[in-house]
Amino acid sequence: MKHHLGLIKEPSYETRVAFLPEEVKKLIDKYEVKISIEKEYGSPLGIPDAEYTTAGATISSKSEILQNSNLILSINDAMGEQESIPAETSFIGIYNPLFFPERLQKYKNQQALVYSLDRLPRTTLAQAMDVRSSLDALSGYKAVLKATDYYTKVFPMITTATKTLKPARVLVLGAGVAGLQAIATAKRLGAIVHAFDVRKAAGEEVRSLGAQFIEIEGNKEETNAGGYAVEQADDYKKRQQDRINEQLLATDLVICTANIPGKKAPILVDEDGVKNMPSGAVIIDLAAEQGGNCSLTKNNEIVNYNSVKILGDSHLSRELPDAASQLLSGNFFNFIKHMIEKGADNDLITATQVIQTENT
Repeated sequence: MKHHLGLIKEPSYETRVAFLPEEVKKLIDKYEVKISIEKEYGSPLGIPDAEYTTAGATISSKSEILQNSNLILSINDAMGEQESIPAETSFIGIYNPLFFPERLQKYKNQQALVYSLDRLPRTTLAQAMDVRSSLDALSGYKAVLKATDYYTKVFPMITTATKTLKPARVLVLGAGVAGLQAIATAKRLGAIVHAFDVRKAAGEEVRSLGAQFIEIEGNKEETNAGGYAVEQADDYKKRQQDRINEQLLATDLVICTANIPGKKAPILVDEDGVKNMPSGAVIIDLAAEQGGNCSLTKNNEIVNYNSVKILGDSHLSRELPDAASQLLSGNFFNFIKHMIEKGADNDLITATQVIQTENT
């Protein structure tokens, strides 16, 4: 089956691009895929249409792309409520469907097939397609740099003839991809870093980066959780909160990264903990879209509370659009490549399929 891939412009708030000319050329040359792009598709990165047409793509209107392509690729929700498509058109993107199931209803109404790459399993085979790891790594890195914009002291210890400035004390909550990248970045900047994760196995990775791991006994882990954290018992949550609040007394910056797929993010920093943090402290909450790890977080806002700044932003990779687009384009290329070579019924592909027709 010959595929026709349509690339639709992202919403105005999006700075990243799903597919770059390099991957367009590779897909056309190797798999003879026809590719259509919406006019000014690459404009968020300043990429002219000519680079895409030189790579082999053609320019079409959005309505033509939706009608004529059997694969539609975009990072975000690409189709408007009033737009129509042929049945069984496949949409590939990042929808976070477990937490935002309402995003899928219009696709169900149109009998579309939807593949959400944030549902990829954490396996060796899936690594080259893992958009979540790509974006989390950039967000963890950027979270620490973002903190430097609001923190009015220094990260490393600096000694002068007048006085010695103490290094910043950083607490990273969640030691997944984003958390580990935040730890590595904070350490490179000279901070003293502590980290917490409910998964005991994370302790080894944290220590390997030179940070101190906060371990609390009695955690619950599940082998079928795919490497993600799971909901914890109430008595564990109480001990966890007490230990984190104790650590917050001597913490200047907190990077929050802990999430549970499909559920509200666990509260790890409560109001009392924030209240007792040092003056001028900063919290960057990457879990804000799913409620935040801090009880005072507001998504896409900066909250000032008792001299502490709390920034809620789950998409800091948008502030690194060139890097993010390079990684995403590679991830999407590898996914489409796998789909073409192995077929849509392949286990890895079906793991990402969040809408299917009655005939599939």
